[in-house]
Amino acid sequence: MAEIKPFRAYRPPVESVLKIAAPPYDVISSEEAREYAKGNDLSFLHISKPEIDFEPDHPLYDDSVYKKGAENLRKFIKKGYLLKDEKKAFYIYRQVMGDHAQNGIVCLSSVKEYEEGKIKIHEWTRKDKEDDRTRHVIEQRANAEPVFLTYRAKSEIDQIVEEEKKKSEPVYDITTDDGIRHQLYIVSSEEKINELQKLFNDVPALYVADGHHRTAAAVRMGQYFREKLKEGPDAPYEYFMAVLFPHNQLKIMDYNRVVKDLNNLTEEEFLKRVSEKFTVEKSENLKPEKIHTFGMYLNGKTFRLKAKEGTFSEDDPIDSLDVSILQKNLLAPILGIEDPRTDKRIDFIGGIRGMKELIKRVDEGWKVAFALYPTSLDQLLRVADSKKVMPPKSTWFEPKLRSGLFVRLLEE
Repeated sequence: MAEIKPFRAYRPPVESVLKIAAPPYDVISSEEAREYAKGNDLSFLHISKPEIDFEPDHPLYDDSVYKKGAENLRKFIKKGYLLKDEKKAFYIYRQVMGDHAQNGIVCLSSVKEYEEGKIKIHEWTRKDKEDDRTRHVIEQRANAEPVFLTYRAKSEIDQIVEEEKKKSEPVYDITTDDGIRHQLYIVSSEEKINELQKLFNDVPALYVADGHHRTAAAVRMGQYFREKLKEGPDAPYEYFMAVLFPHNQLKIMDYNRVVKDLNNLTEEEFLKRVSEKFTVEKSENLKPEKIHTFGMYLNGKTFRLKAKEGTFSEDDPIDSLDVSILQKNLLAPILGIEDPRTDKRIDFIGGIRGMKELIKRVDEGWKVAFALYPTSLDQLLRVADSKKVMPPKSTWFEPKLRSGLFVRLLEE
């Protein structure tokens, strides 16, 4: 079962929402955040990335940074930049990117279900990043940004979502500077809330889609206050804010790689080694069109690689991933990149930036680029169900959730 609860969100007034809404904390650097929020005191980045209120050389993990984020959140509430809804509700969060649309339910999810493995993961987190975000949420005593979860689609839930959208106008309908449309609907009817809760009771598991560090931090906040306050299983800290999307509405984009050198190989030696595990052909198109094929850009030339039979196990949920095939058969044995998490010779480029970015990076000095076919949602669920984790940088979800549209305080 998946337990979900309604809550009273803090939300911006309609006239301020576009100024407050901001990219999530983990997709932009501190420098980019400073530039983005420049001249805008209402930007939610003052809460999610409060280092922007200090000089650029101020220590990122200093106590003052975490304190500032909490101060800014309270200031936003005091000044009416964030207003608390009168009734507990679920919220429908609709995002439109081009011809792609997805509808999520904003709710509270259970810390206990995460601890019990009913909210499943598919990636490991980095301790330093997890510790940082945990300090922010504990200091703020809030879920300032939602966790991004998915579940195997259920038509009855889809039907309620569509009915609720037809019933009323969205409280927000904005298009942000990246061209993404964001709409928010309120579901406050007790009847519909109960209906959705019952339907989710029949959903066997939830899955972290995007934002494993944010999820881990939200859970750790719950555990921290559980130990400190000991208020029982229904205490506010036993739940965290999440957006739940049906799996068949989500869009995973390719997550591509560029490498700085050929590991002391000549171009001819490199291509010869690659051809041991892949068929190598010249190609007009860098973007692969199907699974187990890869685009490669090297020295101004484009190639199509296809993994040879026997070089991976289709039955293994990890070994059959294209990111695993590339890592195991090329990046590690040929280019010497054993740990892509830490090796400075490799970089990762989300598919939202297109093939042009790969070509640009190589033309500017990186040696070789690899374009991958996107990991599918079915592959992600298969990995999570098998209690395994994907290699780093396996999935790139678009569109990203916008921060600042709804906030949840533990006092609620």
